[in-house]
Amino acid sequence: MVARVAGVFDEKLTEAIANSKVLVVGAGGIGCEILKNLVLTGFPNIEIIDLDTIDVSNLNRQFLFHKEHVGKSKAQVAKDSALSFNPNVNIVAHHDSVISNDYGVSYFKQFNIVMNALDNRVARNHVNRMCLAADVPLVETGTAGYAGQVELIKRGLTQCYECLPKAPQKSFPGCTIRNTPSEPIHCIVWAKHLFNQLFGEEDPDQNVSPDTADPEAAGDAGASALNAKESETGNVERKSTRMWAADTNYDPEKLFSKLFGDDIRYLLSMENLWKKRRPPTPLVWDNLPGKDDSPAKHSGLPDQRVWSVSECAKIFATSCKALEADLKSRADGDHLVWDKDEKSAMDFVTACANVRAHIFNIPLKSRFEIKSMAGNIIPAIATANAIVAGLAVLRAQNILKGNIEVCTSVYLRPKVNHRGQLFVPEKTLTTPNPKCFVCAPKAEVALACNLKQLTLKDLNTALKEGLNMQAPDAAVEGKGLVVLSSEPGETDHNNHKTLEQIGLNDGCALLVDDFLQNFEVRVRLQQEDDEKSWRLVTDMDAPMPEPKEDKPTNGANGSEPKPGPSRPKDDSDSDMEIIEEDEGVETTKPPKRRRIEMSDEVVELC
Repeated sequence: MVARVAGVFDEKLTEAIANSKVLVVGAGGIGCEILKNLVLTGFPNIEIIDLDTIDVSNLNRQFLFHKEHVGKSKAQVAKDSALSFNPNVNIVAHHDSVISNDYGVSYFKQFNIVMNALDNRVARNHVNRMCLAADVPLVETGTAGYAGQVELIKRGLTQCYECLPKAPQKSFPGCTIRNTPSEPIHCIVWAKHLFNQLFGEEDPDQNVSPDTADPEAAGDAGASALNAKESETGNVERKSTRMWAADTNYDPEKLFSKLFGDDIRYLLSMENLWKKRRPPTPLVWDNLPGKDDSPAKHSGLPDQRVWSVSECAKIFATSCKALEADLKSRADGDHLVWDKDEKSAMDFVTACANVRAHIFNIPLKSRFEIKSMAGNIIPAIATANAIVAGLAVLRAQNILKGNIEVCTSVYLRPKVNHRGQLFVPEKTLTTPNPKCFVCAPKAEVALACNLKQLTLKDLNTALKEGLNMQAPDAAVEGKGLVVLSSEPGETDHNNHKTLEQIGLNDGCALLVDDFLQNFEVRVRLQQEDDEKSWRLVTDMDAPMPEPKEDKPTNGANGSEPKPGPSRPKDDSDSDMEIIEEDEGVETTKPPKRRRIEMSDEVVELC
């Protein structure tokens, strides 16, 4: 391959590539491109990890996958396809979660470079900590529409993935959108996709039907995506949602019954999804909650009142007919474009999002809130994925050559800037945040809470959600008293006791560690009588944002909502943008250019 062609690489780089071993985490849009680039560059030893299976909607941009691969492991198929480019490469594929106990610090230490192509924050946090503990360079990648970035994370030299606080998660796997929503934004994205399926430009990535290729569903469910008869050309023929709706003359009752009744009952038949989740509740058009109730009194603006389910159904019917009339008034083949300022379009999305939220036991939102969240969803662009993957492999080459100082963060801009640049690099490496609770030499964070109300079980939740730990253990500093153990049964008897009842007081310091992540942090308890839940702070004045904006009500164990992080007073849903999963929000002095966190794909379809 390229590395073996005389004159392409210098002797030092050629030897470094030949002796290297690389781990690629994620086999989606960027992961496929990275794997292809590594293979064609001549990297001889590669391992790739991905938990997902291939869905039909992946095929238009994840080029290593084809129709016959639907329902199969992304990692395994990516390996097989990449070997067709260079059969001499040794590729090991893992159809597994990188968070699994099988991939600890010792596993990461065997690699020269780790390359992240992930689409969720939990896994990114975990890989970040593993690479810091193993002292292995991590190349982090992400895209959002036509924008993207590549950055190096190296212990002691650069800031880590968690050095700067991040806004709440803004992008989600497609199987979450279609099968297991747990937050209002999941329902809003689904409702926008439904609008396009019925009235807008149809996109296979925006399928709203239950996802049979969900890796959590029945083992052979993914293959059902291909169980339709094929035409003479080999294409699977299916009736589109648009065609079906048109055949019913966009009858609101028939549409409602299919989307919020039949499809939900089909999801319930995928029993594996509901073993640890509260199952959804199908609705019947003639028997909706609040049908006979009068509208709730509301003193604010009309758009700030939350509609009842029955009101949503009525508005759904009205908006469907209005949108149908608008569509029929246009030329054949034309379509509507969703606009948050167009009344019928916004009413449709609000009604559908709230009905779906009710079905999945998720808090309903006002039209005003949904409008603010629905206006900024960015699509995935295959070209941006390819560009970012190419930049990532170039960075990997410099790392192997020992030229770490030139591996500054690079930003791909949607259009050239005033200097005529499409690729904008930082001038220097971005140094670590000295207050980072992950990579600082003496990691410390304060937990603001009401010790008289917060239970030990709530503390465990705070450590897992606030500090992104997997299996936290906590002991009182100076006393060695273990108050929280990750070993089942050791401290469970105290779960419902408050922190005050187990002897913890204001200013008390806990030494908290997670053996799975080789991560340790000092947590100082800070009494606040007015704090209803908990809040993390790095100092007295700088609150640390939590990884989740709203605690979902349909928890993984199907129980009632647990206390979650309280939100800063100035936080608002109207600030939301769908840019990754994580768009950085800086509270410390930023580097010269604003760091932008982006995902592999804004709605990564499983």
